[in-house]
Amino acid sequence: QLQLVESGGGLVQSGGSLRLSCAASGRLFSMYHMAWYRQSPGKQRELVAVISSGDRPEYVDSVKGRFTISRDNANNTVILQMNSLKPEDTAVYYCNAAYWMGTAWAPLDYWGQGTQVTVSS
Repeated sequence: QLQLVESGGGLVQSGGSLRLSCAASGRLFSMYHMAWYRQSPGKQRELVAVISSGDRPEYVDSVKGRFTISRDNANNTVILQMNSLKPEDTAVYYCNAAYWMGTAWAPLDYWGQGTQVTVSS
């Protein structure tokens, strides 16, 4: 089981950058695939990026080329570097472990409290 704490959100102007961090406590962190999700008001939570236990990243099309996910297994941390932010990136961002269902990634039930990202135009 993992306990996850997100940080690094804030208010930024369009075109700006933020670096989100997720601190994980629990055993065998390096064996988990880790992901960042986001949820905007009135919308379903969506997968933004995932990094496999083998350090392979994947991104949703809307953030490709702008966001970078990385992990530090020595410090049980997952990072989401967000550049060229747009107002439509405004959301609460969550990290979580994920598993591959065969056709898509699905989250495990280790949700943290999330961190708010607001991008002004």
